[in-house]
Amino acid sequence: MVIDNKFEIGDRVYLKTDIEQFCRIVIEINISKVDISYTLICGIIESTHYNFEISTEKDVLITSTN
Repeated sequence: MVIDNKFEIGDRVYLKTDIEQFCRIVIEINISKVDISYTLICGIIESTHYNFEISTEKDVLITSTN
């Protein structure tokens, strides 16, 4: 079995849909039969996301339009 995760535990990432562009840290990689998801933490808030929702780069355009 080959696991092709896009992010590693400890990576600092951003959610593409977050208008505040808060930095989050990958704390868990969840592997299922059909996909990989990542548990992220921002302060005390944990949330789980798929790789297409996550970016390693902050989107400054989204913060300047809101």
